[in-house]
Order: sequence, then C-alpha cells, then structure tokens
Amino acid sequence: MKNLVKSLFAILFLAIGSHQINAQSYKNSLGLSIDFGDGSTLVGPAFKHFFNKNSAGQAEVVFGDHFTKLQAMYSYNQGIPGASGLNWLVGIGPALGFVDGGDTEVAIVPMAGLEYKINGVPLAMSFDWRPNFWLTDGGGSNVGRFGFGFKFTF
Repeated sequence: MKNLVKSLFAILFLAIGSHQINAQSYKNSLGLSIDFGDGSTLVGPAFKHFFNKNSAGQAEVVFGDHFTKLQAMYSYNQGIPGASGLNWLVGIGPALGFVDGGDTEVAIVPMAGLEYKINGVPLAMSFDWRPNFWLTDGGGSNVGRFGFGFKFTF
C-alpha cells in the first residue's frame, strides 16, 4: 500500500511538472485600481511588474474621502489549468494612509484573488480580497476590503 501511494505521488508530480502552467503573459501593466468595501471607496493609478513568471510587485496610490493610501504589494501568481488567461494570486505588503489634517497610518495588507488577461488584447482585469490590519492609532482591522483593477498590459 505504501508503495502504491508513493507511486501515485510520483506520477502526479511528473504530470504536474510536465504540464507547466505559465502564470503571466505580460511583463508590466499600468491601470486603474478601485479599493472598496467597508468604509469609503478609493480610486487611483496602479502599476504591476513581474520579476519572473510567478512573482510580481504592485504599487498603487488611491484617493477618496479625505484619505490617500499608498500601498506596495508582492504577489505570487499561478495559472489555473484549463482556464487560459486566468490566474490566482496571493500576496502581502505595507500601506501608508494619509488623512487630511496630517495624520499618517501604517497597515499590513494581505491579498488573495484572481486576474484575467484577455488573450490577444493588451488588457487585464483583477479582483482580490485585501483586508487591512492597521498598526498605528491603536491598531484595528478592516477585513471587508476588496480591490478591482483594469490594466493595460505591455
């Protein structure tokens, strides 16, 4: 029985290894990010750069309701078998929030979501869950936050 289980894992490993899924089909993207959910909706520019086929960095500056948030996130991206152009992603990064009146807040923002790159067209869309864990002003969290992005890819 042990040998059967080992053999099945070996076959599965070889099958996955021989059917490599490319996570990204572009190197950079520039677009619009919408950060919404509990609280106000924030909108602004976003830039994403792939360091290799699975690792990417994304920077955003979003504005709204007397608040500006600057965030930089690292994400791991992986293609979904049988769904051309669709990737899942997980990541994390810091955020700085600037409140009108001079207050500055610091947060850690994990993220998990999906990105779809339209085949043959230099456009991609993404949707992710991105809870905010605030480290300043007594801490606190806002787990009902989401991101939606429209990107031009190049």
